[in-house]
Amino acid sequence: MAVKPVVANYLRISQYRLTNLMDMILSAIEEGLKRKGLSDAAASKLAVGHPSLIKNFRAKTDGDKRYNVTALQKLAQVLELEFYFGPERAQIPNQQRIGADFARIPRYEAQLAAGPGAQNGDNLPISSLAFRVDWLSKIGVNPKHCCIVNVVGDSMEPTLYDGDLVMIDQQVRHFRSNRLFAFENADGDAQVKRVTVHPEALALNSDNRNYEPQLLSKVDADQLTVIGQVVWSGHDFER
Repeated sequence: MAVKPVVANYLRISQYRLTNLMDMILSAIEEGLKRKGLSDAAASKLAVGHPSLIKNFRAKTDGDKRYNVTALQKLAQVLELEFYFGPERAQIPNQQRIGADFARIPRYEAQLAAGPGAQNGDNLPISSLAFRVDWLSKIGVNPKHCCIVNVVGDSMEPTLYDGDLVMIDQQVRHFRSNRLFAFENADGDAQVKRVTVHPEALALNSDNRNYEPQLLSKVDADQLTVIGQVVWSGHDFER
């Protein structure tokens, strides 16, 4: 369903799409009101300082209707609802959920070399780490498509150290400049590098200044298999 921003803080919703969209919004508001034990007027006043916000949402209208995005966001905060606008998001598999707030990301006994490359073969998960679902949503990843592996080597220091854990978003299947990517070369060796995409070449950069960048022609770059983009890392500090 299309929702088009027309000015900085408003959404205009055309009449023929309005009914279904507002039904969904009002249903979520109703559930939030019941859960919080608030009336329409009380929740509206907490959100925007006057009691008629939800009443206005419920009012029937002819033609296009405009909604204040900031007011909707504030109401969502009062009712502890997620305010989200974007592509439909895939559901998190039940086996990855920990209650309503956390998701398990599988950890594999695989290695990404920050140097020449690491052979991993077929791997099964050895454990998992729990992350907040709202945080994963904030960084734009679906746990269904993520995994966690180890880094070996020092060529990505000080960003990644030998032994660090990294989370890879495997939905990202194309290189983007100045991002960390995990990939396999033609020999099946797994590496992690910061990449720079050129029209006819690809640079594999190490954050450690002691290592020279590697420039691949388009033909050689096409031999790489993207595993995914690194979106998180975990590091142990010496004690």
